[in-house]
Amino acid sequence: MKLALVTDLHANREAVEAVMAHAAIHGAERFAFLGDFVGYGAEPGWVVDFVIGHMKRGAVAVMGNHDAAVVKGPTPTMVPQAREVVAWTRNQLDDTQLAFLESLPYSITEQDRLYVHANAFAPTQWTYIVSRIEAVRSLLATEARFTFCGHVHEPRLFHLAATGKAGEFVPVPDVPIPLSPQRQWLAIPGSAGQPRDGNPAACYAMFDIAGSTLTYYRVPYDHEAAAAKIRAAGLPERLAERLIDGD
Repeated sequence: MKLALVTDLHANREAVEAVMAHAAIHGAERFAFLGDFVGYGAEPGWVVDFVIGHMKRGAVAVMGNHDAAVVKGPTPTMVPQAREVVAWTRNQLDDTQLAFLESLPYSITEQDRLYVHANAFAPTQWTYIVSRIEAVRSLLATEARFTFCGHVHEPRLFHLAATGKAGEFVPVPDVPIPLSPQRQWLAIPGSAGQPRDGNPAACYAMFDIAGSTLTYYRVPYDHEAAAAKIRAAGLPERLAERLIDGD
């Protein structure tokens, strides 16, 4: 089975539609959505309904920090721009959509796979995996062989051997990576809705469960249209600029 891993959609309809079309061409049979369905973008209602629809067809989904902020209030560390969008987003969603966000689990374990937004060692605290140190801490906190998470908007792959030896690298798009059974793996697909590595193309990854291979993808989309919607909604200009420059 091919499992598409999509995270940090951030209310970006254009990016999500492009990712889904690409994933269909590449044989995606199931989806795991790793949180942050709202925040930053102009179409939170559409994205929430999209995820709800896919969950009815067997997808899994976990809560992200922006989803939690909309239903529970922003955290003290959330930057002013994000807090502004959280308040705006809450006013765009109906009761059913808000209830869905509130019902999301912080993590899901399926067989040897852990899905979580930020990390395995404290899923509710939203600590970023910005280096090998946090990645190893997360891998040691779970017995799952594979951890799939988001929160960090740039694609990354970390691994840990039973001997304690750890490694990391920046994946090359479109190149299948065999995930050795001798190691634990932590994969960050990168953000679909707001990439921050200087490339505006949407990110996602495809995991071939039977073959234990992981392929990262970048999908160009109409980011100018998504940015125009942000401006039309009266959201901060910087959020529109980030979609255009990918940073």
